[in-house]
Amino acid sequence: MARKGTSLDFNNIGSWPVGAQAGFASLVAVLILLLAWLLVFRGQREELQGLEGTESSLRQQFEDKAGKAANLEPLKQQLATMEKDLQEMLRQLPSKTEMPDVITDISQSALASGLRVELFKPQPEVKKDIYAERPIELRFAGGFHQFGAFMSSVASLPRVVIMTMNNIALTPRDRNSGLQMAGTVKTYRYLDESERAPPPVKGKDGKPVPAKPAAGGAK
Repeated sequence: MARKGTSLDFNNIGSWPVGAQAGFASLVAVLILLLAWLLVFRGQREELQGLEGTESSLRQQFEDKAGKAANLEPLKQQLATMEKDLQEMLRQLPSKTEMPDVITDISQSALASGLRVELFKPQPEVKKDIYAERPIELRFAGGFHQFGAFMSSVASLPRVVIMTMNNIALTPRDRNSGLQMAGTVKTYRYLDESERAPPPVKGKDGKPVPAKPAAGGAK
């Protein structure tokens, strides 16, 4: 048995007493476990926490998309109903063959209301997607009640006539002439199927596909 006060030789651990060797071995084992936890298990724990956060985010995204998918079909049905109602409203507008009569009716309504027609000049129509607009430059003169009678007469025409006022000004003239309305109004008509431009061809990605050049073109 080693004497008390005898120092331990770290270069010759085999010469240590059995108790000292067991204590040193336990200390080394604890240090190894501590280093293993710091280097391996702690990193894995942080990685696990990161994966748990990713899982929570993906789960939230899935729930959001599932909710949107559940509402997609009702939205499609609502959109189809709105498009159907729009088509019905547009069909109440004058057709191509009715438009000349409508323009004449507007002019006659002004005269019948007692207005003095100083200018009534239809411009070329401009085609949109499913309708065409026809600007009309005009200048009327008359009294306040005559203008009211004119608007009421247009509203009671057999076909639905929509007039938008562009740069329209209602200004007083002299005491005898009353008021003057001058500017541009736009009337609208429904485009027949044969008049509409074909819808653009779309690819698988939903983007329009450029039209191919006509065969026999310049090389």
